[in-house]
Formats: sequence, structure tokens, C-alpha cells
Amino acid sequence: MKTSIATVSISGTLDAKLQAIAAAGYDGAEIFENDLLSTHHSAREIAAMMRDLGLACTMFQPFRDIEGLPEPQRARAFDRLERKFDVMQELGTDLLLACSSCSPLADPDRARTIADLHEAGERAAKRGLRIGYEALAWGRHVNDHRDAWGIVRDVDHPAIGLVLDSFHSLSRRIPSSSIGDIRADKLFIVQVADAPVLDMDLLQWSRHFRSMPGQGDFPLDDWADAIRRIGYDGYWSLEIFNDRFRAGSAHGVALDGYRSLRLMQGGIARPSAEAAALPPKIEPHGVEFIEFAASHEEADALGAMLRPLGFHPTARHRSKDVTRWQQGAINIVINCEPDGLAHAFDVVHGASVCAIGLTVADVPAALARADFLRVPRFEQAVAPDEWPVPSVRGVGGSLLYFVDAATCDAMWAHEFPHLLEPAPEAPLLTAVDHIAQTMQYEEFLSWLLFYVAMFDLGKTPQLEIADPMGLVQSQAVESANKAVRFTLNGSLAAQSLTSRFVQNYFGAGVQHLAFATDDAFAVADSAEKGGLPRLAIPRNYHDDLEARWGLAPELVKKMAAADLLYDRDGDAEYLQFYSRAFARRVFFEVVERRGYTGYGAVNAPIRLAAQAHHKPDPLTYS
Repeated sequence: MKTSIATVSISGTLDAKLQAIAAAGYDGAEIFENDLLSTHHSAREIAAMMRDLGLACTMFQPFRDIEGLPEPQRARAFDRLERKFDVMQELGTDLLLACSSCSPLADPDRARTIADLHEAGERAAKRGLRIGYEALAWGRHVNDHRDAWGIVRDVDHPAIGLVLDSFHSLSRRIPSSSIGDIRADKLFIVQVADAPVLDMDLLQWSRHFRSMPGQGDFPLDDWADAIRRIGYDGYWSLEIFNDRFRAGSAHGVALDGYRSLRLMQGGIARPSAEAAALPPKIEPHGVEFIEFAASHEEADALGAMLRPLGFHPTARHRSKDVTRWQQGAINIVINCEPDGLAHAFDVVHGASVCAIGLTVADVPAALARADFLRVPRFEQAVAPDEWPVPSVRGVGGSLLYFVDAATCDAMWAHEFPHLLEPAPEAPLLTAVDHIAQTMQYEEFLSWLLFYVAMFDLGKTPQLEIADPMGLVQSQAVESANKAVRFTLNGSLAAQSLTSRFVQNYFGAGVQHLAFATDDAFAVADSAEKGGLPRLAIPRNYHDDLEARWGLAPELVKKMAAADLLYDRDGDAEYLQFYSRAFARRVFFEVVERRGYTGYGAVNAPIRLAAQAHHKPDPLTYS
């Protein structure tokens, strides 16, 4: 795949954009006209800069309103076209994007359009240049790539070809099967964008809500496969208009874009024809461990919350100040080492989750996928007698470890030989249900892409959850076997709990851990007896439960006493309760699923309001 990105897709000055694009690994870049107009560098200087960076100038764009104009507007349009040809030659590109006309003066007569494009082709050919014609989704007379292709075909000029843009086609739900009628030699470039499915004005949708492949809801796999089938072998170029990306880091957004193209190359929701030749997505088998970084004082306070939930400290590391806490299939590691990443993480964030270990069948394949996507590995010194577990950088600078599923028992036995207490014979909790990670709103789509590009994880629909102080955007990614689930959360509201976590925590990270149980009432009872500070739920909520679901009064009374929240989906039921937050950062959730597959989103506003009700305790809980 030959990769490209339009400079309009990222923030910064044109020279900074090009440096970010080159650093991310693209083969080329489209120069957006406004970027060129706003730089002090000449077109020739930009061309030299791109050569030095190893970037091809894949296209100059856009040129508007070339076809169907009356005189004198037509003559002025062709004069303008000649001037753009001058710029193109200075930039070192031979391709110009011409959008279908939006001018109210444009004549709908198809013969006029064909004649004007033919003349444009003649002028371009004299200079060794080409023009790609694109159907804008909001074009006045041409807004469907099928019509644009028919015009290009009938113009029948070697300098006139087609530009396909996924947004313009998929926003109008044009069947991708229609691409099969297009000749590959007449498809000059392919532009790519994903987007959430929204019911709104096409122009506003396009200008503000485009996203990288894998971040939205468009059926890009079908679209890309249809293009591959006709034999297209040119550039796949991102053209993304998104307010978040314009406010973000040019290097970060450029890298996300590169990863998204590689994701699409192998298939987003299903494997593509090229997938067999690429490192496959990683299928995570489960969460093998969650590692906390903590000082000794923090570790004692954290242990005081884990014990009431049924965890026991079962072993110490062979040579490090690290303790394994265990229950059922859950392993929590508390790292109190005075040096290394965990210590640095604790200094910055306080006691918090610094790493997550996922079991995989093939660790080298997992690392190959990370390298393919340019996900940075984390390298640290390993003592000769330590078990090496490779890792990559994850959310907020934390680590994601790849644990070999076949040897994980041997790993634990080797690394933690100093036994402490036996693991509970009758565990209250059975597994990690999901891990909730919170991040800056501007980072949300980036981390969503990270998970769906790296791992074989599906996306749930995106939700907006009401916090008393504003809205929170939330979306989950989950494995097919539901053994690995991450929920991602971000908010623009400065005083929402989500935003306050990011501010107080000094960055993105794990805000809460949810554990699965077969009996939420038993865990709540044990936790209360053990002194776990529990999040109090208003009685009004439980009174409404009785009316809404027709639950027995005694059952509702029992739920209220245990601060349990409830949801139902058909016959499937969901019970959940929360601890107060440890050190104003991480809190715990216990969930009982009775065939329920969601996350109790209807209860999230109740939980957020309950958390907002509590004034932070400066010592331990909030």
C-alpha cells in the first residue's frame, strides 16, 4: 500500500505538518491550498523540503467550480486553472483535485460538463499534468461517484481521471459494488476517511466529524475491497476534517493516520485480501495481571481495600519489592520498587495502575503487529534470573505486557517463589470483567484506534453519559470471548469527574477496575464486614427500580442496603456496586452478569452523581 495524507488533516504550519507526516512513515502528502497560501515558503521551497523528507507530493487540492459556468465566469475559471498548473509544477506534483461544482451558476447540462472537463484535460496534458474529478456529496449537480465516473468515462481524455473519496460515497450510502464499473487506469487517487453515522447536514458532517479508518462506523472494508478488486495500485490518502485533530499534536495525529491505513490494509472488521501477508491482529485470551505502582504506605492502604474484596497476598517476587495478590483468575501485582518505571509512575501519578498483562498465543506475532503499526516497545533491563515479558507503551505511558498463554503458570512460579498466604479456596470474585481508562477528550479517538488496530477487539456503540457537571463520551472495546474488555472515557466538561481525574492524575490512566462475581450480594456483605468504603446510592434510585421493573419490595430493600445498582435487558440482568475511590484516583466495581452483555450505562449518571456528592478526603478516599 502506498500511503499519503492531506495536510489539512493535521495541525500546525505547513513545514511542521510535513515533518510530522514524514516522521510517521508516509510515502507522500497532498498539499492543501490553504496550507500553501498561509506559509512564507515558496512552492519551490516546499517541493525541496518534501524531497529532503522523502515525501512525494501526491496531489494539489482543491480546485473548485471548473464545469458548467457561464461567461465571463468560465474564462476566469480557466485562467485560474492555468495559474494552479504553475503552482503544481513548482510543487513537483502532476495531479490536481477538481471538485464537482457547487456554484449556483453552474449549468446542469451534462454535455457542457463533459466539454469543460475535456478542455481542462487538453490544457493539463500540454503541461504533462492530470486532473482528478471528484463528486462532492453536496455537489450541486454531480454528487454521486457513479455520475462522476460516467462523466470521466465519456470525457475520454488521458489527463482526466476520477478521485474516489470514501466520505462522499459512504455518507450517501452509495453501494461499494458500483466501484466495479470503474477502470483502474482512470482512478487517479483514492482518499480515505471514516466517520460516525450521524443524521445531519452533509457539509457540516464532513467538515467536523470525519475520523481515521477504524474510529468511525463506515463499512470501509467493503469499499476498500471493491477498489482492490479493480486492480488499483496507487496512493491511499487520508483526508480528514476533524476539530479534535486540528487541536491535537501533529505528530500524534499523523501517526494515528498511518496506523489507520495499515489497519485498513489488513481489514478493519474482517480480514482483507492482503491480510495474510501482514502481521495479524492480536487475539487477547484474557487479563493475566494488573500492576499497581505504589509506595509502601500506599501499598498498605491499597491492601486494606483489596482484602475486603477477597484478595490475599500470595507471594513475593524473587528479587524485587513486588507482591502478588490473588483471587480466582485475578492477579494484582503491587510494585514498590524504589527504581524503574513503576517508581517513576508512582512519583508522577501516585498509587495507580502502571501496567496490564494480556495473555496471547504468540508473543513474537504480537510484537510484529506492534512494529507494523509503529507502536513503541518498552525496553528495560532484565536480570539474568528474571523471566522476560515484552511490553509496549499503552494509555498514559503505562505498559501493556504480552504474556505467553502456554507458559504463564511457569512464569508465576518462577517470578514469585516466596509464598505468603494461600489463595482463597472459595473466591468471591472470579475474573477481571473490564478495565475503565480515562483520557483527555482529544485523545479518545487515538486510543480507540490503538486498541482496534493492535488487537482483535470489537467496538460497542459510542455513548454520551450525563455527569452532573457535563457530558462524558464513552465507548467499549471487547474481545469476542468477552475475557478482555476496556471502556474508554473522555469529557470536554472541565468539572466532570472524568476531567477532574485527568487533571488530578496528571494524565490518562485507569480510573476503575471491574471484577466479576457470581453473587454480588455476598461480595457486598463481605466487603462491608471487612470495612471497604462503599459508594452510597440514593434511596430514590431504588424506589424507582421497584416501580420501573416491578421488582419485589424485599429484593429492592436488599439492593438498597448493599448499594447495588440494577439493569435489565430482556431476561438478562446486571447487578453492580462500587467502592469509594482509593487516594482520589482508582475505584473498584463488582459486577454480576446474568446473561447481560452491556456495562450498565443507564446507571452511570447515578454513579457519577453519587461520586460528585462526596467531598474528597485528603488522606485516603474520595
